[in-house]
Formats: sequence, C-alpha cells, structure tokens
Amino acid sequence: MENFPVVDMGKLNTEEKAGTMEIIKDACENWGFFELVNHGISLELMDTVERLAKEHYKKRMEQRFKEMVASKGLESAQSEINDLDWESTFFLRHLPVSNISEIPDLDDDYRKAMKEFALELQKLAELLLDLLCENLGLENGYLKKVFYGSKGPNFGSKVSNYPPCPKPELIKGLRAHTDAGGIILLFQDDKVSGLQLLKDGKWIDVPPMRHSIVINLGDQLEVITNGKYKSVMHRVIAQTDGNRMSIASFYNPGNDAMISPAPALVKENDDTSQLYPKFVFDDYMKLYAGLKFQAKEPRFETMKAMESI
Repeated sequence: MENFPVVDMGKLNTEEKAGTMEIIKDACENWGFFELVNHGISLELMDTVERLAKEHYKKRMEQRFKEMVASKGLESAQSEINDLDWESTFFLRHLPVSNISEIPDLDDDYRKAMKEFALELQKLAELLLDLLCENLGLENGYLKKVFYGSKGPNFGSKVSNYPPCPKPELIKGLRAHTDAGGIILLFQDDKVSGLQLLKDGKWIDVPPMRHSIVINLGDQLEVITNGKYKSVMHRVIAQTDGNRMSIASFYNPGNDAMISPAPALVKENDDTSQLYPKFVFDDYMKLYAGLKFQAKEPRFETMKAMESI
C-alpha cells in the first residue's frame, strides 16, 4: 500500500524544495489529495478553533441534530439510506464578503477565531495555487488570476460534525462526491477518522494527523489543467463512537470567472487536445447543485454541450 502523500512545507525554503515540489506534483497527478504539515498556521489558533467548534456543536447544534434523527426515524432504519448524510453542518462565507457577523448563534470568541483562521487559510490557498503554477509550468499567478473573476474569488467554510451513528452500515456520514470548486483546505479531527478517497478502485483512509491541513483538488482545477490533475471521489464513513469535527474551506473561482483549460497546457493548433469545455463558474455550480453525488464526467459533457449551443 502506497503511503498517503504528506508535504512538509517547511522544506520549501531549503535545499529539499525540489523533492517537496515533486511530492506535490505526484499527489496532484495521482491522488487528488495530500496532507500539509509545517504549513505556517499557528497551532495554538488551530487548537482554539477546534475547541470552540466542538463547544459550539454541543451547545447549539447537538440537540437539533438529535431532533432531526428522531423526526426522520433514522435510528430504526432497516435498509440503506441513499438520500441523506449523517452530519450536522453550517456554512460561513469569507469572500467576496464575509457573513460571519450575521450568523446568529456564534459566540464572539468563536467568531473572532474563525475570522483569523480564514485569513490564514486564504494565504495558504493562494500560496498553494502559486506552487501548482510552478509545477505546471504556468506563469506565476495564473491560477489566482483565473479564479479572480471581476469581484475576486469565492471563499467559504463548511463546519461539520459527524456524531456517533448507531447504523453506520446503512448511512454515510457524507456520500461520495467530487468537490465542484478550486482548492479545498480541510482541518479535520485527529482522533476520529472517517474521510476516505477513491484510488485505483479502492477506498483509502485519509489519515487523521494532529495540526495537519488536508488539501484536495476540485473539478475546476481538473478543467484548468486539462485533466493533468484530477478531482477525486471522496466520502465520510459514519462511526459508532466519537464525534468527528471537520472544517472544510473552499477557495473557489468568482461567480463570473471564465474557466477553461490553460492555453499553455493545450497543444497548439490541435483542437482535439483540449479535453474540457469553457464555461462560467456560476453556470457549473448551478448544474452541480442537483448532481453533487453523481459522477463528474456527465457534468463536463453538459457544459461542453452548452458551449456549442
């Protein structure tokens, strides 16, 4: 079994940079996922965010989740449930305009910590996009520019808890899907596992590591790299004990950003070498909303058909 790719970002400023860039390149081409350590985000801040996220769930969301489970009769389910996830979530928007101050039941210290954490994650996302450009041979800043659109990128976080589940064989924590957007940065529980990705037809655990940030690539990076990098199916398995915390932050193109394969990654004068369509990001998101838990290829085909109309 190959080892899950772990990138030590502290090595990017040393003589080991070339080897580290190679690990990132291999992870993007063959895994769609990798895990970052020494990423520069304060460990104290991460501990604070984790503590506050878990306290918020206990105080504000746990009862609501139990009521939802009871109202849908999930505890007495006898057959597999395919249209629901065993998760309790809420969303925060950071860019282009933050809505953190409008979320009603967040305590002030949690609000403050999440704002600070989002700023750090944004910097990390933008650094990673530049590293991907370097590996792809694209001009520096190319991906950030494509993502920018006219109002800047979309950036937001999905804060999730996956409570203990009495029948994990019948319901997923989160059903299998690829992510629609750009680059995803995940701060996950290091004690309760559950995240898996599909590689070579097998489900592989994404190992929980303390203070790491898990990175995965969304559909837009597959399109822009003309398939050189792939977005990968992943899911969360419900567990019978432990409450798994997950904060997934999505650094996505702006709504009106025009997405297409980078010209530098398409052979000149060869139309057949462009494997993906050109589209507006928001159009793709509207399509994705109803098809999230289905294969991505038909989504690309639909965008291609729309392009030729």
